[in-house]
Amino acid sequence: MEIKSYRDLRVWQSGIELVMMVYETSEQFPAREIYGLTSQIRRAAVSIPSNIAEGHTRESTKEYLHHLSIAQASLAEVETQIEIAFRLKYCTDDELDKILTHATSLAKQLYSLRNALQSKK
Repeated sequence: MEIKSYRDLRVWQSGIELVMMVYETSEQFPAREIYGLTSQIRRAAVSIPSNIAEGHTRESTKEYLHHLSIAQASLAEVETQIEIAFRLKYCTDDELDKILTHATSLAKQLYSLRNALQSKK
């Protein structure tokens, strides 16, 4: 499959899926967390596909790699924040497992893309 746009990237699509999972799960967080953990985990999740898209449209491989690095860091934030939410009993075991399993898959995709780009340099 030819990549015409960042939208064609499986890693971007996977990032969007994670955003949807995070929004669905965080919907049930307590109202008092709207400006706290809810906002923070959502912003971190949205940052992942956003940085993949932005990096893909950059002129240089160096810039692309930089944005993928930011996406990886945001993914680590989401993993940490969902763990905190679980420990605070804001989400279930199943929700935690679903998000962490998807996050692990996404991390592998980001790592593979970074390696592929670095080998082209």
